[in-house]
Amino acid sequence: MKAFFAGICLLFSAFVSCQQKGGDFKSISTDEFAILIADPEIQRLDVRTVAEYSEEHIPGSINVNVLDEQFAAIADSTLQRDKPVALYCRSGKRSKKAADILSRKGYTVYELDKGFNGWKEAGKETEK
Repeated sequence: MKAFFAGICLLFSAFVSCQQKGGDFKSISTDEFAILIADPEIQRLDVRTVAEYSEEHIPGSINVNVLDEQFAAIADSTLQRDKPVALYCRSGKRSKKAADILSRKGYTVYELDKGFNGWKEAGKETEK
């Protein structure tokens, strides 16, 4: 019960600290990301290439390649603007770019700081 309460507190503090104007997003640790995506209202977004996503990804995530010229338009047609987005790439570089784009469009965005590599190193669940 304590762990659940701590998770809720962490989630609440993350939401409060991210209520910022466009262009702002929060980079979070692997453990914070895991707590955040436990909430079914959080949209999970993998911004790597289709090939990378096909090899392995975080369960429940959808794939929109940030390197695609139409990334913003595809994301807009795929995501719900009124629900937070938790996104990641391989190492954290592309996800910061995607987080900046989406936050400027009005999304509340959380970015996995060390990317999918950090997620796997932490022994978190993946799927193929």
